[in-house]
Amino acid sequence: MRAVSLWRKQPLSLACRSRTFVSDSTSKIQIFDRQRKRAQRDRAAWSTPLHDPLLHSVSQNLLDRLQDCKKTFPTALCLGGSLQPITRSLSAPPANGGVEKLIVMDASYDMVQACRNAYRASPNNAVQTEFLVADEEFLPIKESSVDLVVSCLGLHWTNDLPGAMIQSRLALKPDGLFLAAILGGETLKELRIACTLAQMEREGGISPRISPLAQVRDAGNLLTRAGFTLPGVDVDEYIVKYESALELIEHLRAMGETNALSQMNNILKRDTALATAAIYDSMFSSEDGTVPATFQVIYMTGWREHPSQQKAKRRGSATISFNDIQKQFGSQS
Repeated sequence: MRAVSLWRKQPLSLACRSRTFVSDSTSKIQIFDRQRKRAQRDRAAWSTPLHDPLLHSVSQNLLDRLQDCKKTFPTALCLGGSLQPITRSLSAPPANGGVEKLIVMDASYDMVQACRNAYRASPNNAVQTEFLVADEEFLPIKESSVDLVVSCLGLHWTNDLPGAMIQSRLALKPDGLFLAAILGGETLKELRIACTLAQMEREGGISPRISPLAQVRDAGNLLTRAGFTLPGVDVDEYIVKYESALELIEHLRAMGETNALSQMNNILKRDTALATAAIYDSMFSSEDGTVPATFQVIYMTGWREHPSQQKAKRRGSATISFNDIQKQFGSQS
């Protein structure tokens, strides 16, 4: 097992029951090859470390938001991504948001099987848990049937992210909570630079090698577009230090986070790959010989609408004007 050191930057606050599978062949937008991503997650199911520091930190930081809620969430749906850390936390009361029933879902059959095996081997399970193989883009979940939807590092691989979020909202009961963590656009910025320079040097041009990711400025709009109320967005940056750039690539494969672009050139020349690693090491290596990799994580929270929730006042209902406020504070200065 590689030696990985993890640093977390100060957060920035912004405001298998059966082998059933739902086909995604009808998706109109094909940014990502979902079959390729499914195969990557099949491999990752058996190579992801049991306690990956990065995945554990992101999962715990996401679920910490449950501690801020006064209500409980009897039925929870966990979607793709970092399944095992989320499943372990939600299966162990009392600090699990009051979850009594958990549905664990992933497009990868092997990932679901790995979660099922880990669940059975754990002595701390006190929650009824079901396992389902299905795609996040086509949720086979009855409308208004769950109290909580959690997705940790999975939704950024969907071809229609707003559509997947809308389906999550519809699956929630009124006043249900949506929690998601996705990788942001600053993720692997060091690798992007090194790969671009290597391709320009060795091939005279560039082709996409690292998947496009959502920007922080878009996260709030995504929640609003999906119809969630009381939207909230937070951003964290995690700096993971590796022994070399090749160690980083191994870690990405183990997490199932390697490129899955549908228009990607499958052949990466050996000299380009070696040049990428050499440029990465020369440009970003630290004094201790390690190289850093940035993972930007965008945390999103939203609620399904309910009459009990706070609402903005009707336009024109204000009883004091900004001019009055300016005069009052202006006279005191």
